[in-house]
Amino acid sequence: MIGTGGYVPARIVTNEELAGLTGVAPAAIYRRTGIRERRWAAPDEATSDLACCAAKAALDAAGTQAASLDAIILSTTSPDTPMPSAACHVQRMLGAKRAFAFDLAASCSGFLYALSVGDLMIRLGQAGRVLVVAAEVKSRYLNFKDGNTAILFGDGAGAAILAAGDERHGVLSVGLHADGSRADLISIPAGGSRLPASEKTVAEGLHAIHMKGPSLFRVAVRRLETAVTETLKEHGLAVRDVHCFIFHQANGRLLDKVVERLGIPAERTFSMIERYGNTSSSSLPVTLDAAVRAGKVKPGDLVLLGTIGGGLTWATALIRW
Repeated sequence: MIGTGGYVPARIVTNEELAGLTGVAPAAIYRRTGIRERRWAAPDEATSDLACCAAKAALDAAGTQAASLDAIILSTTSPDTPMPSAACHVQRMLGAKRAFAFDLAASCSGFLYALSVGDLMIRLGQAGRVLVVAAEVKSRYLNFKDGNTAILFGDGAGAAILAAGDERHGVLSVGLHADGSRADLISIPAGGSRLPASEKTVAEGLHAIHMKGPSLFRVAVRRLETAVTETLKEHGLAVRDVHCFIFHQANGRLLDKVVERLGIPAERTFSMIERYGNTSSSSLPVTLDAAVRAGKVKPGDLVLLGTIGGGLTWATALIRW
């Protein structure tokens, strides 16, 4: 990973504004979520626009040009259109003419799924330089009558440039997991081939995010704790050996619980939940980029990334920076 980038839209949506839309008091929003504000895309901004901005920042950080990219892998569950892929829009916008491009959908775990694919492509010699980007415009999928869900989500994009490394630095492992039997815990029911868009699906709010919050919370904490523990055990490491833990910014309560159960000191974590809320698959790379730029992650550090989301899917990655 030779460069990271992040982007969030300009519009700041405070808890006070959201209270007017959902009826949930600002203090209650913060108490339940740890979120004070989030960013929402402008009417003329789509997922590919956010992704392109994050990609340009990552390319600048890596000191390279879009023309040098061999592949673009874009994680999203809120693409510009069902077809073509948002990745192809990004390829065009960046001018990355020689790169092949495709989308990947693994909900909030998508960045690490994409990281794993890009890493393997480089190891197999299929690509030399890969843009991995996660971008989401979840503000377009909110039902304000469901205040418990609508208060969580924001928009954003995060990116990383992958290139062949040496034995001292790079991706040490990525662990990917899924459990389709828990697909009902968070979903967007309509808009696909199972339940195509119709006046009825729109009227019933079936194109918005539906979430069984308490059940998802309990499962997420257990699965993420187990996945991190297994990753540490695989590498013969203890919590004290990892310089920085960065988790999917689902909500503040979940982050606190995972950190507490794993015994991670506060100074070894980094969070942006208060400012950006839950930006789905983009939350992990957005937070990682912010940590790098803040000097929280330095060359030689061991960094452990962890995430869980719809599917259910969950994943971890251990990186020597």
